[in-house]
Amino acid sequence: MTANSPSAAPLLPPKRQRSRVARLALLVGALLTIYLLVAYLVVPMLWRHYEHQPEAEGFPKTTETGSHIPGDPLNIGLVATEQEAVSGMLEAGWVPADPTTIRSSVHIAESVLLNRPYPKAPVSNLFLFGRKQDLAFEKPDGESAKRRHHVRFWKAESHGPQGKPLWLGAATFDLKVGVSHRTGQITHHIAPNVDAERNEVLADLQAVGQLTTVYQVTGVGLTLVGRNGGGDPYFTDGELSIGVIADDNKKQTVAPKTLDNPPLVDLKNEAWSWLLPLVQTGMPTSLDATVKPAQPVAH
Repeated sequence: MTANSPSAAPLLPPKRQRSRVARLALLVGALLTIYLLVAYLVVPMLWRHYEHQPEAEGFPKTTETGSHIPGDPLNIGLVATEQEAVSGMLEAGWVPADPTTIRSSVHIAESVLLNRPYPKAPVSNLFLFGRKQDLAFEKPDGESAKRRHHVRFWKAESHGPQGKPLWLGAATFDLKVGVSHRTGQITHHIAPNVDAERNEVLADLQAVGQLTTVYQVTGVGLTLVGRNGGGDPYFTDGELSIGVIADDNKKQTVAPKTLDNPPLVDLKNEAWSWLLPLVQTGMPTSLDATVKPAQPVAH
């Protein structure tokens, strides 16, 4: 090195270099911890709300299969007597599913294989509160039982407005029949957009004047990729929408009253509406052909 050569930057002693790396690693670790706490604990807590149905906070958020595998998420509810719930769903064009018996099992197999109608085809049992569904309804979509709208309801140990029973439900759309990703059994595969089916049920009830009030509470929570009991992926804004059926099913001539969500929940739902097309794009092609989404009751 000559006198005119630029001098090289002095090297830090190895001990100081290790100290700087350690401090940097500590900083990165602290930032990552803060991010995880905010993203997975603080923000979801801000989105949780049960102001319209406080007891719902302690309810399960998903159903279970008979093998205790998490099943379809709870995404809908009705406040009604059992007779009002059944009459309202019938008025809206939904029919009760047949019980699962040897005869009905043979009938649904014939429907699927031979493309024959079976509008009251049985649904598999899912469990909530330690028991299978109390009510199940469906609405065909095509010639056979291969594709259909369906919803299961369980009577909760809680009441809605006017002391009427609360029925918690899981609404999904059956796309096709195939093999369960978890058990290898023959089953229906559901469409991933479970919110669309939730909205479909409420829209049908509203269309025939059965609802007086609609409100939401937190259900399973915002979910980008959940899995049901058959291993099918689903996504949801995480809200559980509850419809109050009119006394004695008296037909309503005005739109149901919609109770407000907290502002942060509305903000989350608005952000979700922007994110939804990206989420749908990321789904497997075989599961992306979802049923035409119904328009939700406005919030």
